[in-house]
Amino acid sequence: MSGLEEFLTPEVTGIAVALLVMFAVGGIIYSLFQPTLSGSKKRDQRIEAVATRPQNENQRSQARDTDRRKRSIQDQLKDFEDRQKAKQDKQQKVSLKVLMEQAGLSWEMKHFIIFSIISSLIFFVVSLIASGNLWIGIAFAFAGLLGFPRWYIGNKRKRRFNAFLDELPNGVDIIVRGVKAGLPLSDCIKVVAREAREPVATEFRKITETQVMGISLGEAVGRLPDRVPVAEANFFAIVVAIQQKAGGGLAEALSNLSRVLRGRKAMKRKIKALSAEAKSSAAIIGSLPFFVGGIIYFIAPNYVMILFETTTGNIIIAGGLIWMFTGIMVMRQMINFDF
Repeated sequence: MSGLEEFLTPEVTGIAVALLVMFAVGGIIYSLFQPTLSGSKKRDQRIEAVATRPQNENQRSQARDTDRRKRSIQDQLKDFEDRQKAKQDKQQKVSLKVLMEQAGLSWEMKHFIIFSIISSLIFFVVSLIASGNLWIGIAFAFAGLLGFPRWYIGNKRKRRFNAFLDELPNGVDIIVRGVKAGLPLSDCIKVVAREAREPVATEFRKITETQVMGISLGEAVGRLPDRVPVAEANFFAIVVAIQQKAGGGLAEALSNLSRVLRGRKAMKRKIKALSAEAKSSAAIIGSLPFFVGGIIYFIAPNYVMILFETTTGNIIIAGGLIWMFTGIMVMRQMINFDF
């Protein structure tokens, strides 16, 4: 023990501690920087980069094409949104000639004027015979001259749009089957123009006639919402235009569009069924005053004629009619859904 104690002098102990500290620090440094010094970290980074990047040049090209197509579709949608806003602003100022064309009437302005004059004469004669009052006949004559012709055109236009919406999904299905069979889109549109019911056949025939004049298919289809300003026609024009410029599966896109159109059609019928009760209530409430007044007239005519022969009675009738009209319009607005 004395020899060991003589050997472990303070100098030797200090050297031993210094060596131990040096080896410990070296081990720590080695464990921290060994991956960098040996290149294993760079190797792992390179392997990860190679694994995450596209396998070959074709995949990189496909990724670029996909990004380019997405940007193109976004640009097309923005362009169509701007055009749709412009069309809506334009539709608020539709001329009478355009309204007649949208109603499916091949009238000129002279035909409209003749129709207005004839309806005015009929209203005047019938009201004069029924009431025996010249002023009432003149009032009905103005209604027949200015009101009834425009109501007739608006009603016919609305019925034509409804018929178009009923038949459009069938026309789109014809195009889908034709595209899947290998026919070009223009030939499929010609088939719809021959086989579909009116007014879809007429509108698609106008598309083919427009193409004959040298206009592209996308632009020819883009004019469809101008002639039939409904959302469904605009959907069809957007799908065709995007496919013409950006490419993609036309059959799949039109098949999805057909499902959307049929879903909207089913939704409209459901809304119509749910609002039938409110419409019936409005019709019953609106007809009750006339029905009760007619019964009282047959029971006690002198009691009812006071409303027609005195100024106070006329004011009461006018006020009642105004309030009835206001109530009917409010109920109509409550059951009129737009989507």
